[in-house]
Amino acid sequence: MTRTEASPSGLDLAPSARFGIIAGGGSLPVEVAVGLTGQGYPPVIIQIEGEVDRKSDLEGYEHESLALEDIGSLAALLKRRRISHLVLAGEIRRRPRLTDMRPSLGLLAVVPSVVMALARGDDGLLKILTRALEARGVKVVGAHEVVPDLVAAEGPLTRATPRKSDWRDIEAARAAAKAIGALDIGQAAVAVGGRAIALEGIEGTSGLLERTRELRGHGRLAGKARGVLVKCAKPGQELRADLPSIGPQTIEAAYAAGLAGIAIEAGRSLVLEGPVVVARADALGLFVIGLPATEPAHGE
Repeated sequence: MTRTEASPSGLDLAPSARFGIIAGGGSLPVEVAVGLTGQGYPPVIIQIEGEVDRKSDLEGYEHESLALEDIGSLAALLKRRRISHLVLAGEIRRRPRLTDMRPSLGLLAVVPSVVMALARGDDGLLKILTRALEARGVKVVGAHEVVPDLVAAEGPLTRATPRKSDWRDIEAARAAAKAIGALDIGQAAVAVGGRAIALEGIEGTSGLLERTRELRGHGRLAGKARGVLVKCAKPGQELRADLPSIGPQTIEAAYAAGLAGIAIEAGRSLVLEGPVVVARADALGLFVIGLPATEPAHGE
């Protein structure tokens, strides 16, 4: 494809734009890399050590490796690679250990902010990182801006749709997810029988669904009770990083937990490997639905 001023994603890009992707776990870094390459902007992949689990799918791109404790050297790396635009894509399962951070001028400039952000939670840290990079001339771009096809649409995505009882669960789980999101704890909750029974913590959505499965297995939940997983953006979330997402593994885990379906915020959530997600949900009889967003779909 020939580069143009306006890419298919809608971004206003100069022909000289050069992208980097900070790659964590899951399929999102791969989907973003494919999307950028298709638009004529093959990216440099900056793999976070110990986090990337789709390395074989990223081998064909220029790449760098970066430890979380070396985050202070990121600005210098981007400058050396002449990266003008950066996408944060994929799950980072742990936070950097402050005691192991290696001194650098870039790190010393932001350490006080990083310490406060770590105390506030993940979204606080992401906001500090994006603002620090943009102050140094790097444009931080959301994955949803690069690959808009990943953004969840409003309404049912599957053949199955929620029953009346499921809507009670959706409302209960959404209220709970928004409450923990306001505290920067997590983005998801499970409701059964019209009340929230499990909240997402630091272990992520997979851990939340595993706890739900165990509760059902231990008899803490009625065997025939349905239930719903809801994922939504945190109030005031930095949308250019860590948007709520689901993928094929989410469908499998929700089914194993005995849930009837999944609800996500339209315009503020990502569906990774969308055709696989829909096909698997249809095969298992689960519903996946996009809810109207309660906040504007843009970053802060």
